[in-house]
Amino acid sequence: MAVSLQKGHGVSLKKSENDLSMVTIGLGWDIQEKKKGFLGGIFGAKEEEYDLDVIAFLCGADGKVHDLGRDSSGNATLMNGDIIFFNNMRHNSGQIWLTGDNRTGAGDGDDEQIIVKLNDLPQQYAKVVFVVQIYKGQENKQSFGMVKNAFIRAVDGKKREMVRFDLSGGAAYENCRSMLFAEMVREADGWKFNALGTPSASDSFVEWLKKFA
Repeated sequence: MAVSLQKGHGVSLKKSENDLSMVTIGLGWDIQEKKKGFLGGIFGAKEEEYDLDVIAFLCGADGKVHDLGRDSSGNATLMNGDIIFFNNMRHNSGQIWLTGDNRTGAGDGDDEQIIVKLNDLPQQYAKVVFVVQIYKGQENKQSFGMVKNAFIRAVDGKKREMVRFDLSGGAAYENCRSMLFAEMVREADGWKFNALGTPSASDSFVEWLKKFA
């Protein structure tokens, strides 16, 4: 039975109890419909769909991302490095990848997934951090205040849900456009899943990356 976490709590995922050969990190969400008056429903402009993206940072033992993907001049490109996102969907190691981009959050189940082979992830990576952002959230005047039924969960290689962290939006998140959602930290006999839920007004994961680079 899956462990349901509260913000700030964590749980160990031991190899002896879970199949960590291929773990699915799934994220899901729904968007509340804005109430429109009669005239607003007739004349109002079509509202932009929410496009939520999940990003993973692969960190060393010091909690930092060491490979930002750099060009010949040494400038960070974020390509072919230790950041998994919509423009760099598969890690060079082949052990972690993003399955795709759901732009609406429509439907049941996971809206986005990151697959990670935890048993085979190179030892140099001691932590994987998961960030969720609302793409162009500031431009479209969107926030997590309108996001409901948001969750992140970890499912093991035998399709068993190991842990889940549910987070509703609401007024407390009306100025939040990205979030440090959760992290997985390497332990001697497996990994630990920590529920974070730390909000930011920025709609760009790059602002979070600055804290890990």
